[in-house]
Amino acid sequence: MQMRKKIIAGNWKMNLSLSEGEKLADVIMAEMPATTAEVIIAPSFIHLANVSAKVRGTSIKIAAQNCSQHNAGAYTGEVSAEMIKSSGAYYVIIGHSERRVYFKESNELLLQKINKAIEYKLKVIYCIGENLAQREAGNHFDIVHEQLKAVLFNLSAQATVDTIIAYEPVWAIGTGKTATPEQAQEMHAYIRDTIKTHYNADVANAVRILYGGSCNEQNAASILTLPDVDGGLIGGASLKAESFISIIKAAN
Repeated sequence: MQMRKKIIAGNWKMNLSLSEGEKLADVIMAEMPATTAEVIIAPSFIHLANVSAKVRGTSIKIAAQNCSQHNAGAYTGEVSAEMIKSSGAYYVIIGHSERRVYFKESNELLLQKINKAIEYKLKVIYCIGENLAQREAGNHFDIVHEQLKAVLFNLSAQATVDTIIAYEPVWAIGTGKTATPEQAQEMHAYIRDTIKTHYNADVANAVRILYGGSCNEQNAASILTLPDVDGGLIGGASLKAESFISIIKAAN
C-alpha cells in the first residue's frame, strides 16, 4: 500500500478578528514542530490574503472555507475560486456539514463548486458525513455512499486522487461526543473500499481521508494512528496554537 502523507488542517470557521488571526498565524509559525505532516490553515475570507502572505515561504498552506460556483458577476457576498486563488490560498473546503445544514447546499451544488475550484487549480477538501438521526437509524453508510456517488464519482480518477476527503460524523461536532477509534476506522475503511469499487485500488490507496469529528489534543493520537485515517480537519482546537501544535505533533 502506498504511503500517504498525513494532513492536519485547521478550520477557523467564523472566528477571530483580522489582528487575532494574524497573531494566531504568527504563533503557529513560531512554534511549528518538525513534522512529516502537511499543515493547512483555513481562516475566514477576510484573513486569506494577509495570512497567505505571512506563511509564504513556509510549509504551511492556506485554504478557503468555501467558494462560489460562479466565475464572477452580480452575486453579492459571494467569493469566487479565482479570487481565492489570487489571495495565495492553495486549498478550498467544500461541502462542510455546516454549509450543508445551515445553507442547504445540495450535492448538485457542491459538484458545481468543486468543478469550479478544479478549473482554477485549487485543491479541494470535500466533506461528507452523517448526522445523529442517520447514525442511530443505521443509515450512515448509505448517506456517505450517496455523498460520494453524487459528487466525487462524477470526477475523473486523477481529480479524485487530488481531492482530500474529510469524514465528519456530524453528531460528534460541537456536541462533546466523539466517534470511537473503531467507529472512525470503520467509516474511513468503508469510504476507501467504496472508492476502490468505483475506480480501482490504486486510486483508493492514494486518496487521503481526514477525520473531522471534534479531534483535539486529547484524542488525536488514538485517531491519527488508525490505518485508514490520514489526518484531521480540526475545528475548535485549531483556534488555540498550543492545541493545534499538539495535534500536529501527534501526526508524526
